Amino acid sequence: MKNAAVGAWVVLRITRWISWISFLAYSFATTLDRESYLNRFGQPLPSTEAWLFGLAFAAVAAGFFELMMRERAGIARPDYFRLKPPSAPH
Repeated sequence: MKNAAVGAWVVLRITRWISWISFLAYSFATTLDRESYLNRFGQPLPSTEAWLFGLAFAAVAAGFFELMMRERAGIARPDYFRLKPPSAPH
């Protein structure tokens, strides 16, 4: 059961990072070519709003689920700027 929890934690961690990177890339794309993401009144298209809010929401939700799975798997809280989880205390 613990291996499944660790695997789910890793998947959620990857999902969170991919969601944030996708959100930032889409935001940057909208600033480069604003006309294709706005309607004739200067308002964002529904698809633009869905992608911007959806990617950010997915990243935050994946982060919360990642925290839940980290606690369930018994993984110690990582230090700042550390990618791998710390080894279990003895």
